[in-house]
Amino acid sequence: MPSDLSFVLHDFVAPNTMPGAMFYGVIFVAVAWLAGRAVRLAVHRALGGHVPRADPTAVKFLGQLARLAIYVIALLSYVYEIPVLRQLGGVWLTSVGVVSVIVGIAAQSTLGNLISGVSLLLYRPFRLGDHLQVMTPSGLESGMVESLSLGYTTLQTEDNRKIVIPNSVMASQTCINISLKAVRAAAIVTVNLGHGADIDKARGILTELAKASSKVVEVQSCRVSALSDSGTTMTLTVWCADATTAAEVKSDLLEGVKKRFDGEGIPIAH
Repeated sequence: MPSDLSFVLHDFVAPNTMPGAMFYGVIFVAVAWLAGRAVRLAVHRALGGHVPRADPTAVKFLGQLARLAIYVIALLSYVYEIPVLRQLGGVWLTSVGVVSVIVGIAAQSTLGNLISGVSLLLYRPFRLGDHLQVMTPSGLESGMVESLSLGYTTLQTEDNRKIVIPNSVMASQTCINISLKAVRAAAIVTVNLGHGADIDKARGILTELAKASSKVVEVQSCRVSALSDSGTTMTLTVWCADATTAAEVKSDLLEGVKKRFDGEGIPIAH
């Protein structure tokens, strides 16, 4: 009986048998899962403030990369441990050139996104939590950087929409980081005054309306910018927090100018 038991145990743990291959498969999956969970806990610990000055973007991206590496290493180790799979791997190596070309073509987009993600991590044009303006198929969009994964960058807009952009697109396109304090946008309002208009009075109204707006950060200038047969062109330039606010301010000022000029009897050239 002991000899039969030892034979069964030997058959169970031998990698060249079906039970042994299944046994080692369970072991490798369990080890990979535990190692991946340990990496995930380490990432949560770092993001929770336990690691001083940890960059959330780098921590999350490297955590995903580490888990991917763990699973790949576990798979390769399992293939090497099982004789049948190891022999099959040797057969695969004889046609590695063809396989490499096929896999390269099939995974070109995926590998491009992965490499672009590493590039974004190294050069850091933005971080998690930054607000970006990007060009999408539907036009110019702005949103907060919610995540940077191995393949995609996700932005969350103010109306809670998710914009998912491949890393290769994010790395190649021009994006504006509007969360930086140094970044401001100009709102330029141009008004054509008719003949006989009081220029000083018009300038005073334009400046007054700009200073009264809570969306205007700074009034830069209000000058005569052109003269023509139809009248005088006056240009008001103000600074706003971002491009979206600048567009709103321009619309508000144009409406306010129209109402005030009509009320004050200042002609507008057409």
